[in-house]
Amino acid sequence: MTVDSNTPSDFGFGTKAIHSGAPIDPHTGAVIEPISLSTTFAQSEPSKPIGIYEYSRSANPNRDNFETAIAALEKAKHAIAISSGSATTALIIQSLPINSHIISGADVYGGTHRYFTKVAPSHGIQSQFVQNLVEDLESNIKENTKLVWLETPSNPTLSVTDISKVSKILNNHYEKTGNKIFLVVDNTFLSPYVSNPLTFGADVVVHSITKYINGHSDVVGGVLATNSDELHDKFRFLQNAIGSVPSPFDSWLAHRGLKTLHLRVRQASYSALKIAEYLSSNEQILKVNYPGLKSHQNHAVVLNQHRDGLGGGMISFRINGGAKAASIFTSSTKLFTLAESLGGIESLIEVPAIMTHGGIPKAERESYGVYDDLIRVSVGIEETDDLLTDVKQALEQVKAAGL
Repeated sequence: MTVDSNTPSDFGFGTKAIHSGAPIDPHTGAVIEPISLSTTFAQSEPSKPIGIYEYSRSANPNRDNFETAIAALEKAKHAIAISSGSATTALIIQSLPINSHIISGADVYGGTHRYFTKVAPSHGIQSQFVQNLVEDLESNIKENTKLVWLETPSNPTLSVTDISKVSKILNNHYEKTGNKIFLVVDNTFLSPYVSNPLTFGADVVVHSITKYINGHSDVVGGVLATNSDELHDKFRFLQNAIGSVPSPFDSWLAHRGLKTLHLRVRQASYSALKIAEYLSSNEQILKVNYPGLKSHQNHAVVLNQHRDGLGGGMISFRINGGAKAASIFTSSTKLFTLAESLGGIESLIEVPAIMTHGGIPKAERESYGVYDDLIRVSVGIEETDDLLTDVKQALEQVKAAGL
C-alpha cells in the first residue's frame, strides 16, 4: 500500500510513516523497496528514457520515495532531500537575491550561525540576529529583508516561539508593502511527529535528517518541505545545479528510520519529561530548559503547537559549579555518550559552549543563555529508569568533587 501527501485519508501518523512512499515492487512483489544504486538509466531513443529517471543527481527512486514520505508527514505538497542539514541551509540562502537581508532568532544551531555570519556575506547576504522574533521582528524588517529563520525549540536553550504570530507579522507586512518575506522553520528538534510548522504559517520547514528522522546515528542528510510550487521549483533547480544530493543508500536508510519515528520520539519525550522533572527538583541544578515542563516560559504555545503537548527528547540545563562541574558530569555518565549530534536511539550529552556552539563569541552566546555551565542532553529510547539512575550517579560524581 502507498500513502502520499495528496491522499485524503484519516490514517494516523504511524500508519502514514510506514506506508507513505512505500509501494509494493510491481516486478518482484518486494514489500521493502530495493536500493537503486545505478547512477544512470537507459533510454529507448535519444532523450527518451525508458522510465522516469535519467541520472541520479536529478532524481533517484529511493530519494523520491523518501521525499514522498516526508511530504506526507509534514503535511506538505513537496519535499526535497538534500545531502546534509547544513547543505539545506545553504541551498535556501543561495536562492535569495544578492543584497538580501535575513532575520534570525539569536539562539540557533552553531552551524547555522556559522553559515549566516561567515559564508552568506560572500554571496551578498546580510544576517541579523534578534532575541525574540515575536517582539523584535517588525521593528527590524528592512526593505531588502527576504527571509526569516526560526528554530523552535531553539538550540540549545529550547526557547519556544509561536510560529503563527511570526507568520502573521510577515503577512501584515506583505499586505502593507507588497514585499514577501519567507518564513523558514527548522523543525529538527521536534520532528514531524511533534509539530508541523507549515500548518502554523511557515513557508518552508527544514530538518537535519541526521537527527530524529533517521534516528540511528548512521546517516548525514537534510530535507526541506513546502506547499509552494514556486519555492519547490526554485530549490529543485538549485539542488540539481549544485549537486547537493543524498546517496540512494542514505535515502533508503533515512526512509527506514522514518517508519519508527513516532515510536522513538514518543518514548524519548516520555523519558525526557521524567528527567527534566527530576533535574528541576535537584539543588545542584541552576535552571532546566524543557518545553514539556509546565514551568516553561511558553508552555501555552507548546500545548497548541506540539502534538499532545509533548516536549520532545531534548533538554538543556545549567549546573552548579561552572564549566568544571559541566565537564565532570558529562564525563561521568555511563549511558549518555559524550558526543555531538542528537535524535538517535542512544542518549547523548554535550557542553554547547565548547562543542556545538564553540565558534560563537562568548559574549554573544551568553546573551541568549549559552553559558559555560550549560549541558545539552539528547534523550534516547533506553529504559527511563536506567537513564534517571545514570543522571543521578553523574550528579553524585560532581558532588564528590566538591562542586
